[in-house]
Amino acid sequence: MPQVESLTLVVGDEELLVSRAVSTVVRTARAHSPETEVADLDGGSLQPGDLVEVLSPSLFGDARVVIIRAAQDLSKEAAAEVLAYATDPVPEIVLVVLHAGGAKGKALLASFTGAGAKRVECAKVTKASERRDLVRAELRADGRQVSEDAVTTLVDAVGNDLRELCAAASQLLSDTEGPITAEVVGRYHRGRAESSGFAIADKAVDGDLAGALELVRWGQSTGLAPVLVTSALASTLRSVALVASAGRQPVNALAGQLGMPPWKVEKTQRQARGWRPEGLSVALQAVATADGDVKGGSSDAGYAVERALLAVVHARGAGR
Repeated sequence: MPQVESLTLVVGDEELLVSRAVSTVVRTARAHSPETEVADLDGGSLQPGDLVEVLSPSLFGDARVVIIRAAQDLSKEAAAEVLAYATDPVPEIVLVVLHAGGAKGKALLASFTGAGAKRVECAKVTKASERRDLVRAELRADGRQVSEDAVTTLVDAVGNDLRELCAAASQLLSDTEGPITAEVVGRYHRGRAESSGFAIADKAVDGDLAGALELVRWGQSTGLAPVLVTSALASTLRSVALVASAGRQPVNALAGQLGMPPWKVEKTQRQARGWRPEGLSVALQAVATADGDVKGGSSDAGYAVERALLAVVHARGAGR
């Protein structure tokens, strides 16, 4: 059974990760003492003296988890009370302090950590590589082997929302066995994974018109928004143009220069081999037109998307 930490400092503002960190503390405390009560306090509303009662030992020794949110907003006096308690914590009370990070209230961070608090980092996840790292870790939670293609396929299928990604990874783990590959993810998510905007864009950019049309028509039948296809086409073509114009360099060097993860650089380099600058220009213009059409410029958004796919595939051979 995990040890109950009397002091925990959660730093960052990624809601999902913060929520998980707090839930872990509460779950661990209740595993040791099922009757543990939880007090959830807002740091910005606490006045000097408010903490005295909630942090005071009970005559009956009742176990409690006290959560102080937005600790960066604590008044100077309230912060001093928190730190005074941290130097001599009560055995039956678990104190969890949540701090958004940054400069505000930074002294509290240093002092609370110095008092022996366990620190949990929950920084905002903003980069594609960070989302992939999170998904990879989720899929490996039970010791599974996970391929990089599986991570890519799941992210493409689900999108960027961390809660949805983690929920999808958890469901995948519970419903499948053995190594997790792109094929496993694709079978599990079926149409959703296969008809994502970027999967369609990859088919078109690779010159596979039949494959792109098959996926987009399946997507239309399952509710895939046309704008997701045009935006994916535009993003994929811009990446191809960016990588193609960067010349031949080592993958890691290009990744740092272009701000792309290495796996995406390698994939885009393969795609770029089938394109010339004039073809990319034609394709991007066609996609821009289609994007305007699906946003209200045309009465038939589905037809606008299919016309854009045809234009992209034809442009791939331009100048050859």
